[in-house]
Amino acid sequence: MATSHKTSNIKKGDQVRVIAGKDKGVEGKVIEVLPEKQRVIVEGVNRVKRHTKSVQAGGRAGNTGGIITQEAAVHVSNVMLMVEVDGKKVTTRIGFRRDEVEKTRPDGSTYTGHRSVRIAKRTGKEI
Repeated sequence: MATSHKTSNIKKGDQVRVIAGKDKGVEGKVIEVLPEKQRVIVEGVNRVKRHTKSVQAGGRAGNTGGIITQEAAVHVSNVMLMVEVDGKKVTTRIGFRRDEVEKTRPDGSTYTGHRSVRIAKRTGKEI
């Protein structure tokens, strides 16, 4: 199975809303991005129970067994970025813009370079 390794528009720390699946409508913060699997882990979304065995490791590292509830990954296409518009949080698609910036070389001279920034399609503002 060949998967494209296109970079995700969603980054760690982004506020997102789930737009499909059993947790549709839930908002949360992105905890982790898994680009190779095209998935993201969102706080409070897709909670699953994991059964863990007690591990008899030496010292205090011994893990007590039990059932742990934790977040599982959701596909990146099922989440949408949230931005604030007029005091309300709304979903938006993500675009990119190339801005000209002044850059400084190690010897102190400056030159004009370009920087790619994420923008909210709905507002046109930088994220």
